[in-house]
Formats: sequence, structure tokens, C-alpha cells
Amino acid sequence: MLSKHPDKCKFPHGHSRKVEFILESDDLDQNEMVCDFKIIKEVMADFLDTWDHSLAVNTRDPMFKTLQQAYGERIIPFENKDPTTEIMVKALFDVCQARLQQYAQGDKKKYPLSKAARLKSVKLWETSSSWAEYCAS
Repeated sequence: MLSKHPDKCKFPHGHSRKVEFILESDDLDQNEMVCDFKIIKEVMADFLDTWDHSLAVNTRDPMFKTLQQAYGERIIPFENKDPTTEIMVKALFDVCQARLQQYAQGDKKKYPLSKAARLKSVKLWETSSSWAEYCAS
């Protein structure tokens, strides 16, 4: 729900989104990879699942508290911001970057993660032709 939108997007609606994580490295790891794709799945699957079949809502939306009472954890709050694709992709980038750092520092790693690997950008596709990308600064 985009509370500031002048048209239909201010009402509850859905998208079948696709997320693209782009990593880079100056060197390959011991398995000749930048990052095993299973690491991304491992660190992001539960977070992405919280967004599946959920309603993203600006906490300033007049219906926020009502929706949260009715649907609980299926309401994804965006603090004083409309959950545009641009806002959502930045949130995904921040979560992925933090979780990759936690994974790299952990001692129970199933897959190696080179210290040279870094998250370069995240793309969030809203439709097959509409997407936003957030890049590391």
C-alpha cells in the first residue's frame, strides 16, 4: 500500500517480485567461486519468507494499526515511509549485507565465504519490466 500514491497503488495490491543479489570479489574462494549461491539462500530465505503473502505498509498510513491488529506478522511495517520498490530494495540490501557479514564471522559455516566477497547491489523486480536497484556506496 502506497499511502502517498494518487491512484490505485494506495489500495492493497500485490506483486510477484523477484530479487537479484549481485556479489563481487577481487579473488575467488577455494572452490573457485565469488560466493556459493547456497549462502545467499541460507542467509536470506527466512527473511524473504516473512515478505511472502504479506502487506507492506507505511506506519503513518491511517489503516496501519487496524491492519496490524487484523493480520499481525503478515503486515510488514515501513517506518514513516511508503514501501515503494526503491525503499524495499534498500531494506533488502541492508539485511543481506548484515547477514553476509554475520555468516562470514561465524564459525559454523557449511560453505566457504571469501573475505574478498562483497555485496555489490540488489535488484528488486516488481514486474517483468519494472525494477529498482540499490548499489553499495
